[in-house]
Amino acid sequence: MRADSANDPVRVAACQVSLAIGEVARNRSAALEAAGLAADRGAAIIVLPELTPSGYVFRDAAEARSLAEPADGPTVRGWARLAGQRGLVIAGGFCELGADGAVHNSAALVDRDGIRAVYRKAHLWDAEKDCFAPGACAPPVVPTERGMVAMMVCYDVEFPEWVRIPALAGADLLAVPTNWPAEPLPPGKRPMVVANVQAAAFANRMFIAAACRCGPERGVSWVGGSIIAGPDGYPLAGPASRDNPEILIADCELALARVKATSARNNAHADRRPDLYR
Repeated sequence: MRADSANDPVRVAACQVSLAIGEVARNRSAALEAAGLAADRGAAIIVLPELTPSGYVFRDAAEARSLAEPADGPTVRGWARLAGQRGLVIAGGFCELGADGAVHNSAALVDRDGIRAVYRKAHLWDAEKDCFAPGACAPPVVPTERGMVAMMVCYDVEFPEWVRIPALAGADLLAVPTNWPAEPLPPGKRPMVVANVQAAAFANRMFIAAACRCGPERGVSWVGGSIIAGPDGYPLAGPASRDNPEILIADCELALARVKATSARNNAHADRRPDLYR
């Protein structure tokens, strides 16, 4: 489905993929297959998980470095090739070897014009601090033919101040590649990381598509829970199951994210009082 006018729905996919540490060729293939299947179902914007080609649970910084690649390396080039062939926007996470030799937990956004933006995760979770240098730039907001698409990675989305930056910069959709490690969950309750995505979408009146991974890795299991949330915070697709690959699809009228009014007298952005927030 192509959005031929500003108000036409855009079909968005969050691809929950089974990944394995160090199995780069397998992981790349699984992600490309999922993205291709999503495109077959009409998706125009596709989100893939965090650290898609490398896997996540590194033994140490040396292993992370051995699995890193430059932003124009085989993984992102493969995504860009598919995006060009199918007219897609793809956002996904990878282990980046920067030009300065630093290793980053990064995400790339590509479309038919190639690599449009690379974002480096600013908020590092747990042992990530042993492997990665934190990013120091705000999440990019990229004008695409499908809409204004922003990116951040996993733990970043738990910081309301960080999510607010692309929201205020005009993002229609926030793409969030994630690897959410599973945590104890009270019976019948939704994981807080999933609820947080819904709350962030609601607070900023924008769409958020979060793509997690599955497949146990060195004793770590995952939340799964990939989700596409609308500007009202409610799920348009998902949450996905915990243990299985899934392709979530939702038709998103991205123009709704440009309307911040919540009542005749209220506006999610205009009602802010930043002078009181110091």
